[in-house]
Amino acid sequence: MILDLLRHGETELGSGFRGSLDDALTEQGWAQMQAAVAGGGPWDRLVSSPLQRCARFAERLAGELALPLVLEPGMRELHFGEWEGRTALQLMEDHEAALGKFWADPYAFTPPGGEPVTDFSERVLASLARLQTTYAGERVLLVTHGGVMRLLLARARGLPREQLLQVQVGHGALHRLRVGTGNELFEIM
Repeated sequence: MILDLLRHGETELGSGFRGSLDDALTEQGWAQMQAAVAGGGPWDRLVSSPLQRCARFAERLAGELALPLVLEPGMRELHFGEWEGRTALQLMEDHEAALGKFWADPYAFTPPGGEPVTDFSERVLASLARLQTTYAGERVLLVTHGGVMRLLLARARGLPREQLLQVQVGHGALHRLRVGTGNELFEIM
C-alpha cells in the first residue's frame, strides 16, 4: 500500500497542543491543504481522522475526486489531557519541568490526564494494520494530525523513540510512505 500522509492545516483556535479538541480549519488552513494535494494522487480512496480539522477537508476532496472516504478513529491525534488548548510557551510558565520531560522522551512522560504515547502508538499502528489488510495494493491518502505523522515517519526513518517530537511536520505537509505486507514503513521521497 502507498500511503500519502496529509496533515491538517491551520486551525481557528491556533497552535499548541490541540489533541482531541475539535476546532475547525481557518481559510489559510483550507488553502494549505488544497495546495498540498494539488497535482497529487491519483488515489484509490481517502481515509481521515474523524476530527473536523481533517474530516471536513477529506469530505470535500473525496466529493471533488469521486473517491470513497473512510473516517478512521484510530488515526486521531494524541490526547494531551490538561495540556490541551495550551501552547508550549504557556506551559513553560507552570509546567516547565514536565514539558521538558515530555520533549526529551514522550514515551516516558505523559501529560497530566493525557494518553500515554505507548497507547497512542499501539492505537495508530493497529489502525495502520487494518488499513494495510483492507487496502493492500492501493494508494491511499490519509488526512490526519501532526502526532500521527510524526509517529509513522519516525518509524519509517528508524529513529529512536526519544526523537519522536523532533520530526518536523508543518500544517498542510504531505509525505509518502510505502507500507509493506508486515506493516514495515518506508519513506518515499
